[in-house]
Amino acid sequence: MELEFYYKIISKWFNGAVVMMAQYFLFTGIVFLTLYVWKRKKFWHTKIQQRYPQNKHVFLEIRYSIYTFLILSAFIAFVIWANKNGLTMAYSPISKYGYGYYFLSFLIMIIIHDTYFYWTHRLLHWKPLFKFAHKTHHKSINPTPFAAYSFHPFEAMIEMGIMLVLVFTIPHHISVISVFGIYSLVINVAGHAGFEFLPKWFVRHKIFKWHNTSTHHNLHHTHFKSNFGLYFTFWDKVMKTEHPKYEEEFEKLADLRNQAKEVIDESSIGQRKAV
Repeated sequence: MELEFYYKIISKWFNGAVVMMAQYFLFTGIVFLTLYVWKRKKFWHTKIQQRYPQNKHVFLEIRYSIYTFLILSAFIAFVIWANKNGLTMAYSPISKYGYGYYFLSFLIMIIIHDTYFYWTHRLLHWKPLFKFAHKTHHKSINPTPFAAYSFHPFEAMIEMGIMLVLVFTIPHHISVISVFGIYSLVINVAGHAGFEFLPKWFVRHKIFKWHNTSTHHNLHHTHFKSNFGLYFTFWDKVMKTEHPKYEEEFEKLADLRNQAKEVIDESSIGQRKAV
């Protein structure tokens, strides 16, 4: 009986990990294949670092991502168990608190996660922890989408700790956790994609300048000691850890992108006239 119980736990953990990895690698793989293979030439002028990483670095990112999802699956299995036993702050139906709170709880989660990420990220840059764990993530100096969850197992556990903070402290509809997870995945993959598509005015806008960009996080991977935020630039601005040339680098890249677009447009017009 006891062996059967443990078999069920291990089976659910493993099956959950396989499903999550399949979903993650499907999404991330599509992004990678589009930017790095299929539309490689078309999007070259949007590449933040004008070079591509070696294949061995891409495979390293994939390998450590697998480790991360094995750990994530264990955390999720624990949360599901805690939910079933009424230990979390999950509620149902949505009407219990209304749709207003539903969206507010999502925003609260994002703000808390951004704060959690910034300060744990700073902690991981403490020399002993950096050498022990965070150095693994920083092997991706020129990151690809697969770097999003490429963590040392110790760092992966710290990263997943936010899930426990949220489910045990914030009243939430169970679906909000799923929405939060999807949003976090998209932002994380975009931040590590290595390409910038946002317009030049973005970093000077009164509101949007507070949101993170791919360029912002890419600078962290090349310089290490700045740009620690995840969703927002708030903590980097307040704590003065934002790279001093962030806006300049972002706008420089936008100018190069616009110049390349003009050349392509002129070439297209010339070809049509020739025909």
